[in-house]
Amino acid sequence: MKRENQKCKILVIRDLLLETDEQHPLTVQDIIGKLKERGIEAERKSVTDDLLTLSDYGMDIESLTIGKRKGYYLASRMFESAELKMLVDSVQAAKFLSPKKTARLIKKLAALSSRGEAALLKRQLYLSDRGKTENESVFYNIDAIHGAIAEDREITFVYWQYDLNKKRVPRKSGARYRVSPFALVWDDEFYYLIAYDAEDARIKHYRVDKMNRITIAETERQGKDVFAALDMSAYTSRNFSMFAGEEANVVLDCEARLIGVIVDRFGTDVSVHPNGERFEAFVKVAVSEQFFGWVAALGGAVRIVSPEPVKERFLALLDRVQKAQ
Repeated sequence: MKRENQKCKILVIRDLLLETDEQHPLTVQDIIGKLKERGIEAERKSVTDDLLTLSDYGMDIESLTIGKRKGYYLASRMFESAELKMLVDSVQAAKFLSPKKTARLIKKLAALSSRGEAALLKRQLYLSDRGKTENESVFYNIDAIHGAIAEDREITFVYWQYDLNKKRVPRKSGARYRVSPFALVWDDEFYYLIAYDAEDARIKHYRVDKMNRITIAETERQGKDVFAALDMSAYTSRNFSMFAGEEANVVLDCEARLIGVIVDRFGTDVSVHPNGERFEAFVKVAVSEQFFGWVAALGGAVRIVSPEPVKERFLALLDRVQKAQ
């Protein structure tokens, strides 16, 4: 075993360097000590030679003076710190990722940085899981969809929605959907499948995290001419939107059938009070014309109850729109 470990010496030194940065360098003596912990014997000259070999190989190894010794560290790596932080932020914000998958991905991203930076990246797991999907199979769904597109095949799946208890229930009593997949779009932190529904003869979109038990069918995809004529940018602009404005706590009075719409927009931790065929939703929103437009687009099925200033702004907007017609 000892001899086998000796063969790995330069690889272990490489791994040790990957954890370093300018604030956390390693002296040759540090490296010898860490190698010994792994059952690998090393002399100063052999470690120095390995550092030169790794540098010649392409690792950006720099040194600085620590007392009377030199400390070695990796000056640059595949991803800069700012790039990793951006990727971590994106993972945090992605609603199609479950909290568990979010934590796993951030851990993997942190492994690409130095030990000091990794600790900082892992500490970024402070954001709320609000709006995160509960569906752990999203990655498998994405893989299956890509496979179907590559094989030019239709897919079938079960699609679910929320009931008034915020529980997931299958749509169409669990009957399987059959569509021809063509593209995946990431919008407003969710992944959507853009597909052709041959039965309705039109393009539709589906939330990937709401798809379960995807199977690739033997039948060839349909609607290729329809999809080829589709302006994807215009389609996503019409069907997906984002809000921006001052945040406020708003009470909405909604028809019971819109529970899924409310949960999709505001997350599963939204406070809901059922009231017969309607329910009240207590939400935090960015008050803007886009938000008012979203309410108006629901055709009166959602009413703004409070606060009064927000309600008055909405009514004033409706009045301006009416007068402009």
